[in-house]
Amino acid sequence: MEEALPILEYLPLSFKSEEEQAYIGFLWDAFASNYENEKYQFAFLAFHMLTMSFVYCNVWQIKNILADDFSKAMVGFHKETEKELMQATTPFTFSRVNESSIFRFLKLIGCDNGRIGQYTKLVKDRNDVAHPNGNIYYNSAVALDQKIGRTLHLIDQIEQQSAPLILRCYEAFLLESHNPEEREYIDEADQIREALIHRNYLSKKDIEICMGFDIDRLNSDPHFETMRSLHELLVERYQVE
Repeated sequence: MEEALPILEYLPLSFKSEEEQAYIGFLWDAFASNYENEKYQFAFLAFHMLTMSFVYCNVWQIKNILADDFSKAMVGFHKETEKELMQATTPFTFSRVNESSIFRFLKLIGCDNGRIGQYTKLVKDRNDVAHPNGNIYYNSAVALDQKIGRTLHLIDQIEQQSAPLILRCYEAFLLESHNPEEREYIDEADQIREALIHRNYLSKKDIEICMGFDIDRLNSDPHFETMRSLHELLVERYQVE
């Protein structure tokens, strides 16, 4: 079961509602209990739902950071669906879209058709398992662990492809947060936690990307010292132990 733990590092550190946070906890508990009771097929279904939660959060970030590009990617959606997605205030709104279709938004961060095909296969594998076809695809811990490993590899691909997007989000945060009198929170730690991490559904992996931001590229800005202080605090508070 330890092989599955890394997925939690790709999911947001905090959610906008207790219900969302409880939902992720529920999925993990469902995965763990089925795994421990050797119900590997059902454990796989829970892990798939955690995987799709990661994808929804990623697409939600794309919608907010690349709003213009996202709106242009709505070709083929019904008007009502388009409006709902554009006005989405939570990643889980994207559960309304066919799971295979949601991956096409990853083209906006540079994923090519070959990779999109790999990702959509995750949905096909889930469909095979979820239907009563008389087959037990995952009847051992070894078989499930191998599947989890392959899935985590794809998740990490998406995360790495998202790095420029996360860095763009982080730079905007620094530029908008330099003035304690104008930002949402006077305290630097509160501003980082609420206006950056919580607002943008950032995960531990996202924060690691932010830590790699080249803060010196902003040294010509008159507010550079304040922004550097925010960056140094982020690194200090959230560095990997």
